[in-house]
Amino acid sequence: MRNYSDVLVIGTGIAGLCAAIESADLGLNVFLITKNNDAGESNTLYAQGGIVGPGEDDSPDLIYQDILKAGCYINNRDAVRLVAEQGPAMMNQFLVDRIKVHFSKDEKGGHELTREAAHSVRRILHSRDKSGFALSRGLLEVAASHERIEICTSMMALDLITNCHHSSDHQEKYKKKKVLGAYVLDIKNRDVISFFAPSVIIATGGVGALYEHTSNPSCATGDGIAMAYRTGAELINSEYIQFHPTTLFHRDSENFLITESLRGEGAILLNRFREPFMNRYNKELKDLAPRDEVSRAIYNEMEETGSDCVYLDARHIENHKLDERFPQIFETCRKLQIDIRTDLIPVVPAAHYFCGGIKTDLDGSTEIEGLYAVGEAACTGLHGANRLASVSLLEGVVFGLRAARHISSGDRRNDAVLLDTIPDWVYPRREECFDSILIDSDMKTIRTIMWNYVGIRRSKKRLERALADLNYLRHRVEKFYKQSYVTREILELRNAVETAVNITKGALSNSKSLGCHYIPDKGESRE
Repeated sequence: MRNYSDVLVIGTGIAGLCAAIESADLGLNVFLITKNNDAGESNTLYAQGGIVGPGEDDSPDLIYQDILKAGCYINNRDAVRLVAEQGPAMMNQFLVDRIKVHFSKDEKGGHELTREAAHSVRRILHSRDKSGFALSRGLLEVAASHERIEICTSMMALDLITNCHHSSDHQEKYKKKKVLGAYVLDIKNRDVISFFAPSVIIATGGVGALYEHTSNPSCATGDGIAMAYRTGAELINSEYIQFHPTTLFHRDSENFLITESLRGEGAILLNRFREPFMNRYNKELKDLAPRDEVSRAIYNEMEETGSDCVYLDARHIENHKLDERFPQIFETCRKLQIDIRTDLIPVVPAAHYFCGGIKTDLDGSTEIEGLYAVGEAACTGLHGANRLASVSLLEGVVFGLRAARHISSGDRRNDAVLLDTIPDWVYPRREECFDSILIDSDMKTIRTIMWNYVGIRRSKKRLERALADLNYLRHRVEKFYKQSYVTREILELRNAVETAVNITKGALSNSKSLGCHYIPDKGESRE
C-alpha cells in the first residue's frame, strides 16, 4: 500500500501539530502520524508549567539574556535572538488567536503570568498546572477537523526513504541525497506501508524513556533521532540531557512531574533532615537556580545523607494557590495520601529534556533535502548546554510554524518516475517470533546503563563502560531486528539503543563539564 501527500509529519506533540496545521492552512495536504493509539499522547500532554509569552516589564533582550545564561552561553545566538524577538508574538497569534487555547486569567482578565527557575520576570502563560493538556487538546481539535490533514494513529515510522539508498535506479546513488517519505508500520494490522511526501518533518520528541527515572511517557524512545541518524543526518549537543529536579517519589506513582512553577510560587527543597540546602549551591537564586544545578544538588544531598529522595515544602504557600493553581498536583498527591498543604512532597530528579538532537537551520531544515526536524528531536542550538524552563513549548511553536512556511514557499515535488523505482518494504524470508522477555530485558539494560553511567554525574570510566556495553547490545539488537517480525516494541528497542550510543559518544567526546553535562574535575569528587 502506498500513500501520497505534500507533507508527512511524524509526531503529534506541539511542534508536529503546529507544523501540520500551518502547512494545511497554507494549502498543503498533510499526513500526520503517531505510533500511539491516542494522538494526544506525547511529552507535550504532560507539560505542567507553561509557555513563555509577553511578560510584565519584559523585553526581547531580557528573554535573550535569560536563555543564554541558562544555556551556559554556548547557545546558537541567532536561534536565541529569533525566539526572543519573534516567539511571544508568534505564540500569541497562533495559539491564542488561531487555536483558541484558554490560558489562565488574572483578576483583571489578562493572562496570569508565573515565573520559573532562571527567569528574570514573570512571563510564563499557563493553564494552571495542566498547560500541556490545554495545548494538546486545542491543537488536536483543530488538526482533526482540518480538511487537509489526515491523522493516522498506531502508525510507527520504521525508516526514512531516500533516493540514494532505496531506489532501484543505480544512477540515484550518485545524486544528492533526498528524502522521499518513510516506511511506516501499521501496528494494528502489522503491515508496512510506504508514505511518500517531498517534505518529511520529524517531530518525534525526546529520549527520556532511555533512562530508569524520567518525567517522559514511555513512548519517548528517540525514534526520530535514530531514524535521521541512520539516514545520514548530523546529531549535535547529544551530551546535554536535562534532568528535571522534581518528580514525585512514590511507589504508586510513575513519571509524575512536580512543576517548577511550584518553586516559582515559593516552595523550597529540604533534605532528609528537613534542612533547606539550595542556599549552599546557589546563594543568589537558591531553589530557582537552573535545573542542572538543582538536580545535581539534590543528587548530592541524597548521596551524602543516604536517602532515596528529598522533599519539597509548599506548606507556607497560601492554600488557594495550591489547590486552585495546582489542581492536578494537588489531586494526584491527595490520592497518594499526601496533602501538599500540610505534608512534604517526596521528590527525585529524572531525565526530562533532550537539549541536543538533529542539526537543523532556523527553518527546521537538515542538510538532507526534504528532511526537516522540529521540537525536542531537533537542535537549532537554542538551548545550548541547558534549557530554560518553558522555552521548549515556545520552540515547538516557532520552528513548527517556520518549517511549514519554508516548505510552502518552495516548489518541491516528488518525481513520479523516481517513486516507481522505490520498492515496497521487504520482509525477512524467515521471521522469528516476537519475544517480549528478550525485548523487555534489553530495554531495562539500556535504562540502567544510561541512568548509572550517562546520568546526572558522569566520569570517563563510566562513559567508556557504557559505550562498550551499548555497542555490544546494539549489535545483538540489529541482528534480532533483521530476523524478526516487525513490531512497535522491536522498533523502539532498535531506536533506543541507537540513540543511547549517540548520547554516550557525545558525552565521551566532550571532557568539559558544562550545564547538563557534568563531569567532576577529579574522578568522582562532589561539587
